[in-house]
Amino acid sequence: MKEMLGIYVASATPFDAAGKLDEKVLEQLITRNLNEKADGFFLGGSSAECFMLSHKERVSAFEVASQFKDKADLIAHVGCLSTWEAIEYAKEAKEMGFHHIAATPPLYYGFTSEEVCNYYYDISSAVNMPLIVYNFPGNTKREFDLGDPDYQKLFTSSAIEGVKHTNQVVYQMERFMELNPELKIWNGFDETMVAGLALGAQGSIGSTFNCMLPHYRKIYDAFLAGQIDDARQMQHKANNIMAAFCKVGLIAAVKYVLCTQGIAAGEPRKPFLPLTESAKEYIDKVLADNLIQ
Repeated sequence: MKEMLGIYVASATPFDAAGKLDEKVLEQLITRNLNEKADGFFLGGSSAECFMLSHKERVSAFEVASQFKDKADLIAHVGCLSTWEAIEYAKEAKEMGFHHIAATPPLYYGFTSEEVCNYYYDISSAVNMPLIVYNFPGNTKREFDLGDPDYQKLFTSSAIEGVKHTNQVVYQMERFMELNPELKIWNGFDETMVAGLALGAQGSIGSTFNCMLPHYRKIYDAFLAGQIDDARQMQHKANNIMAAFCKVGLIAAVKYVLCTQGIAAGEPRKPFLPLTESAKEYIDKVLADNLIQ
């Protein structure tokens, strides 16, 4: 069995009343998650509203997290539309001491598989670090066809160290591992954590870990202890919560719950909308019925 990577929080970006990054609250959030036994943090990802942050804000969040580099494993998401900006983020993260860098494939344009692969090769070469591929086809609209020779070469190259598999098709996760058993694999959908671990994922990166990490820690520990029925039952409860979050707006729900827990995460950035009062009541009830502390 490969060495397990653990539970990584896909950190949210707290905003103050003026809608600006609140660095002190981010530090408070990371500290709390560390006390809840987080193994690592994924900064600047989807849960952080990354593509709605300015370059300065994203780098500032990296700087806050870098204070914890001796206490947890840190991953900086550097994915961008252009290679040059992704390289700039990667250089800044490396200088701060981040242990890993990750990137979504380039978005919007219908790039060829060769162009996508060159994007990863160029970032890796520029900073002399391998990348974690952030595989999130539901948002990026980019499928990695592992029958494509370009992708086969990429995922078996020294440019790639692992995959954050945010795809409910867990079969593809297993295919990544079959293609290259040396890849580090993080399950990226909170609601498929048990399934991902069962297929060989070594860790999990999650958005709801911001506000319900103890629940997922219990799932993870139960699975590793061979208490599969217990892990499955706790996953069902976590999925009841995730279904409710997604129904009202995932990022808004996470931030609302953080606020109720004393972490002033603020509102999501527009065009996201804050929760209505009825949505808050709905979330409160689902949490009361399902959350394990």
